[in-house]
Amino acid sequence: MSEPGKLVIISGFSGVGKGTVIKELMRRYDEFFFSVSVTTRAPRPGEVHGREYLFLTEEEFQELAQSDRLLEYAGYTGSHYGTPADPVREHRQQGRHVLLDIEIQGAFQVRERCPDALTVFLIPPSAQVLYRRLVDRHTETQEKVRNRMLRSAEEAAYIEKYDCILVNEDLDTCVEQLHQVIQHPEMASHFREKNRERARALQEEIRALLKEVE
Repeated sequence: MSEPGKLVIISGFSGVGKGTVIKELMRRYDEFFFSVSVTTRAPRPGEVHGREYLFLTEEEFQELAQSDRLLEYAGYTGSHYGTPADPVREHRQQGRHVLLDIEIQGAFQVRERCPDALTVFLIPPSAQVLYRRLVDRHTETQEKVRNRMLRSAEEAAYIEKYDCILVNEDLDTCVEQLHQVIQHPEMASHFREKNRERARALQEEIRALLKEVE
C-alpha cells in the first residue's frame, strides 16, 4: 500500500496569485491533486464550474455543511467557501499530495482536523503590487477592491501562524520553492524566518496605501 499523500494548505491575500502558482505547480509535477472548493459567489469571467470552483446556491452549500461533508467552511466578503471532504481523503489514500486553496479561517479549521497538514502563506512583494494585481483583474468595483485590501490588512496578523511563508514575486521561483517545501517539510521554517519581516511590514503598507487611494 502506498504511503498517504501530504495535505498542503495554501493561503494568501486575494490577488496574490495563489491560483496561478497552483496551476503551474501541477503543470510541472504530476503527484498533486487540487481539491476544488465549493462557493456561493458568482463565477468571474472565464471561470468554469468544476474547474476553479463548484458554484453552489446558498441552500446547496448549507446542505453540505449540515451533513458534515465539508472539511472546512467559512464566510469571506459576503460569500461562503468550503472544502468537500471525500475527494481529499480518497486522493491522499492513493498517495497523491492534495492542495487546498483556502483562506485563513478555513485553514485553521482543517489543521485542527488534520494536524499533519502543511500550511503555506503566499505574500506579494509589496502592498502596491497586490493592489495593482486586484485592479488589473477588471472583475470588481473599486469598493470591492478596497474591501479585499482591508481584509488583507486584517489577515496579515495571522501570517506567522503558518508553517511557511513564500513571496510570490517571480512565478518560477515561487513554484520551485513551494515544491521544495512540500517534498522536504523541514524546510518550511527556513522560508518562514527568511520572509518574516517582509510579512510583518505588509500590514502597515496596506493600511498606508488605502489612505492614499481614498
